[in-house]
Amino acid sequence: MTYSKIAGTGRYLPEKILTNFDLEKIVDTTDEWIRTRTGVERRHVCADDETTSDMCVAAAKEAMESAGVTADEIDMVVIGTTSPDLIFPNIATLVQHRLGIPACPCIGMEAACTGFIYALSTADKYIKASEASCVLVIGAECITKLVDWSDRNTCVLFGDGAGAVIVKPSDEPGIMSCHLGADGQYKDLLYYPVGASNKLEKAGTDEAAIMMSGRDVFKVAVSTLGDVASDTLNAAGIDKEELDWLIPHQANIRIIQATAKRLDLPMEKVILTVQDHGNTSAASVPLALDTAVRDGRVKRGQLVLMEAFGGGFTWGSVLMRF
Repeated sequence: MTYSKIAGTGRYLPEKILTNFDLEKIVDTTDEWIRTRTGVERRHVCADDETTSDMCVAAAKEAMESAGVTADEIDMVVIGTTSPDLIFPNIATLVQHRLGIPACPCIGMEAACTGFIYALSTADKYIKASEASCVLVIGAECITKLVDWSDRNTCVLFGDGAGAVIVKPSDEPGIMSCHLGADGQYKDLLYYPVGASNKLEKAGTDEAAIMMSGRDVFKVAVSTLGDVASDTLNAAGIDKEELDWLIPHQANIRIIQATAKRLDLPMEKVILTVQDHGNTSAASVPLALDTAVRDGRVKRGQLVLMEAFGGGFTWGSVLMRF
């Protein structure tokens, strides 16, 4: 049987850093208020002329170097993002061309903060079906360009970045179980009100910004993330005590803590980057994964559960032997 496995990881963060103290000068908030409610201390912000594909290319190069693969070896590109450069062509085609990857399937996926998990699950299926042999998977966002910087309830949360992985076939289990879900009934709790066929003329105005009902999102997120994590572990026949690491979507420290509590996992087993990156949406999980791989916490052979929750609502988790 053919399995899929992450062969290499990489990340990119914009040069500009915006601290909570910087935000105190922009909006009615304080460092203490932000830290105690969200866990965020700083976030990276794209330059005006920096695009999501710019970050994807930089993160991809790190992942390719880590995996020891060249552009010629990649035969599929899947990118999760909710902030692509263009409406079309899809962002994966832009990245494929810029990296010099030969013509291949290129998929851009929009699942909000769950985009990377959706993309990784797609790569896993193509590898297992023997329809791809080296897949570049990226989660990336320039989400600060969608933020209303006068809204203290949302602008303090978000940051930009990109995380990438290379997925290849393996004779031994790597990715063991993937679970995806979505429920559109919650659309009005977290959304961006402008699209190609709806109010596009308002893009760039005060009426176009992320809309969020924070308390309601929290309640559904904690419940759903706990359930999908349990389902994923049960499907693989793995007990939660066997987990080495939980890598959750880095949305909010309170959501992360509540999810860990539902799983009876100590916070020492949870990878946290929310303090340094903020909520980077689809980039959140791969950024945290690469950070933990490069600082030596996540090691080969360890059991890792990754999960995310985003607007839609969408959710998903991946259990893997790294």
